[in-house]
Amino acid sequence: MRGRLALRAAAAASWASQKAGRGKGSMIGGLIALQIAPDLMRQLGQECPGRRTVLITGTNGKSTTTRMTTAALGELGRVVTQADGANMDAGIVAALTVDRTAPLAAIEVDELHLPHVADALDPAAVVLLNLSRDQLDRVGEINMIERKLREGMARHPGAVLIANCDDVLITSIAYDHPNVVWVSAGSGWAADATSCPRSGEPIVWEGKHWRSTGADFARPEPQWWVDGEYLCGPDGLKLPLHLALPGRANRGNAAQAVAAAVALGAKADTAAAAAGTVREIAGRYRTVQVGQHSARLLLAKNPAGWQEALSMIDPAATGLVISVNGQVPDGEDLSWLWDVRFEHFEGTAVVAAGERATDLAVRLTYAGVEHTTVPDTLQAIESCPPGQVEVLANYTAFRDVNRDLDARA
Repeated sequence: MRGRLALRAAAAASWASQKAGRGKGSMIGGLIALQIAPDLMRQLGQECPGRRTVLITGTNGKSTTTRMTTAALGELGRVVTQADGANMDAGIVAALTVDRTAPLAAIEVDELHLPHVADALDPAAVVLLNLSRDQLDRVGEINMIERKLREGMARHPGAVLIANCDDVLITSIAYDHPNVVWVSAGSGWAADATSCPRSGEPIVWEGKHWRSTGADFARPEPQWWVDGEYLCGPDGLKLPLHLALPGRANRGNAAQAVAAAVALGAKADTAAAAAGTVREIAGRYRTVQVGQHSARLLLAKNPAGWQEALSMIDPAATGLVISVNGQVPDGEDLSWLWDVRFEHFEGTAVVAAGERATDLAVRLTYAGVEHTTVPDTLQAIESCPPGQVEVLANYTAFRDVNRDLDARA
């Protein structure tokens, strides 16, 4: 009865939000529903007994991989998911209420929330992407998170873990689990895994292979991997992998999405083709015309994400706008700027923007990058030479520039 009341209240709140022009209202609906029925997520998980759920988590790539997993599962039936990337409890509850009879669910989960979300939804599979240092003022130390996720997954021995064996911390989470599909999805950031999370001894890298010097802990052999333009899998499987999204990291995301879909019964070739149709995720990667500028929008939220996003910058672009805010969702401590390599931009007009443009400008100065400072992101785009402009922003800066672009349109 409490759950039914919570769902009615959520629907009313969402309706009121839409009528007031404040958005779809899914988040406020989810928040109100959880206040009335704190165990509503568990109720929704049990409401459809035959539903198979895939949870997707990691520091970077959650939204992209969730969208790819949703597409890859499409041949098996209707899939309920988050369209907006809201990956904490209220957003997950809001997503599950959209289609309460869907036989499949692909749910993005914040890494800190994974253990209790898994307990509530009893997933058929969990995609473990990567784990690296994020906002220390909100998230905490990375080894503590690894231990919590390892304990959480141990409570679900029946779930299939789709784990990135190139990531030391992710491998540690899944290493003792009885049901693992190992995927070589790449790891461009190893600065947070220089020591073994189990013994504390150094991790030694030998090409792609890594091992601990102080424990029986080493990189497992992958069952899925990316080989150039192909996705390779069990029993000699080799499929073309044509993606609409740029970057090496997205090829790894696609490999894990396809592996998850296959684990639930999808055909590998159909799943790979479906993952390749994903073009935009909540405004990420979209290109917008701003006067004489064609601006492509990229999002990065932590050192590993920034390093990967910077590798996607088109060297032929006439301008690069880097926009940084320091609000609570971003992390108010911007010391991570000094962990990111900004030193490789020559021949491109670089502009520091955002609320913390001055902090960024100091970092760019020490990196030897010639730049100008224009705090307003739209004005920063317009200050670049005409042509293609790459816009790289952190969380709230990305949100704000999308809002401003939509308002202008």
